[in-house]
Amino acid sequence: MRIVLQPLGGSTNTYWSSVFGPEVRLPNPGAMEAVVFIVSLADCCALIFLSVYFIITLSDLECDYINARACCSKLNKWIIPEMVAQCLSTMLMMVSMHWFIFLLNLPVAAWNIYRYTKVPMGNMGVFDPTEIHNRGLLKSHMKEAMIKLGYHLLCFFIYLYSMILALIND
Repeated sequence: MRIVLQPLGGSTNTYWSSVFGPEVRLPNPGAMEAVVFIVSLADCCALIFLSVYFIITLSDLECDYINARACCSKLNKWIIPEMVAQCLSTMLMMVSMHWFIFLLNLPVAAWNIYRYTKVPMGNMGVFDPTEIHNRGLLKSHMKEAMIKLGYHLLCFFIYLYSMILALIND
């Protein structure tokens, strides 16, 4: 069995098929690279939406439109999906050997995991209604959400550029 790397739908010489047996056709590596960036782009769009949701919910709490318990329960249910989405994007870049983008994603993924694992046992989650107004935690959560929004916007344009480049080079 011989493995042939060529664009899908391309033709091969039938003589070699008769000599060496059936061929296994793998998709073009450039097409797989484009798929990686398309998935990362969709993932990044979801993370941008989530960052905007965090900012809106925290600003509603800051203006007393909702109470602390409702705000924290809304935000805590999105901590694990945010962490999974960020780790998915990081792992995709590692597996596809895009080392610069992997190293760009790694600190944010590590921060999300660290923040989730360091929640004290008595707390409701990362966002705790009894402590969110103490020690300026609301301001720090708001600042973190703003920084993540800027980071995800930067990553969005990097993924978009890389996807276009992969599609053109394919």
